[in-house]
Amino acid sequence: MAYGAGCDDIVKRLSGKTVVLAVTGSIAAVETVKLAHALRRRGAEVQAVMTGAAAGIIHPDALTYATGRPVITRISGLVEHVLYCGEGGAADLLLVAPATANTIGKIACGIDDTPVTTFATTALGRGMPIVVAPAMHESMYRHPGVAENLGRLSSWGIDVIAPKIEEGKAKIADGDVIVLHAERALSRRPLAGKRVLITSGACAEPLDDVRIFTTRSTGRMGRELALEAFRLGADVTVVHRGSFPCVRNIHTTTAADMRSAVLRICRDEGIDIYVSAAAISDFAPERLEGKIPSGSPLTVRLSPLPKIIDEVMVACRHSVTVAFKLGWDEEERARAMLEAGLRMVVSNAPPVMGAAGGSFSIMTAEGVTEVSGSKEEVAAAVWSGLL
Repeated sequence: MAYGAGCDDIVKRLSGKTVVLAVTGSIAAVETVKLAHALRRRGAEVQAVMTGAAAGIIHPDALTYATGRPVITRISGLVEHVLYCGEGGAADLLLVAPATANTIGKIACGIDDTPVTTFATTALGRGMPIVVAPAMHESMYRHPGVAENLGRLSSWGIDVIAPKIEEGKAKIADGDVIVLHAERALSRRPLAGKRVLITSGACAEPLDDVRIFTTRSTGRMGRELALEAFRLGADVTVVHRGSFPCVRNIHTTTAADMRSAVLRICRDEGIDIYVSAAAISDFAPERLEGKIPSGSPLTVRLSPLPKIIDEVMVACRHSVTVAFKLGWDEEERARAMLEAGLRMVVSNAPPVMGAAGGSFSIMTAEGVTEVSGSKEEVAAAVWSGLL
């Protein structure tokens, strides 16, 4: 079974969905043209709604161009708020971005004196998904009343995206983060309440104070697995050298560091699903002090390292475990791993390492599924096979 048409394709996860992009009077409103384009690239139909203050910062024509639809700047006799966010309305998601302290307070108190707050009250009454992306000065964001209002919105099931605290400002979250939250809000969250632990990317084993032994892994597969788990509603932790949005990042460098972090999380926090997507070092060189002089032959002694996945299966016996295997002929070993208790083994050949996509074999007790496409598409297929 093949998924996807090619590695450069954007997966249109919002295809068939209508997003109301509600814009309020923050300077961050200038970012909404890019945001509207990003939502549309994911397949969404976008309808913009603006407050008068927002229209004073960015002209409605800019969002009309970005969305392909006339912007709503006032509630008319067509009762647009009901057409989109009322019972049986056309919208699937209300996204308030940026959301000022003023608008947040009004939504929290049920005040309707702008098109955006009227849409919000209607959407809350319907019980439809709502995502709010605050943007304001940091001192306003720290105001206890604003914090209380944000907490109130969260208690109603509204997804509040944390802003970026920079330069004394609570800046609106990055566009890719907002799109991820929109996708999560519309996914029905089949992994809600699940704790997912993923290892990702390459390890680096020091040879001396300058050189390391590592692999060509970029962590792209781990990133896509983590973001897909987030979209599906999971609480995601990634142990790796990098940093991914929307998840908890535990930074490690060596295989020993990764092993220690993984086992600590298993022991102290517990996990429901473990995905071993990292290119974890199989060997570590004997560490030499200083910098090895160049120009002369050198013999390096390599010592084998423990298999983290084996220890996880002992430490977290009741968790679902997924392994990634690299090699041209791994089927026999993969079957043995399934018999030992793994839920899934995903195999690929070395040319896929570091690439944007490729061909993968997903093996479970029910059989083998062949998947070709971008790593985002492969990640979606992996999680689909686990649900």
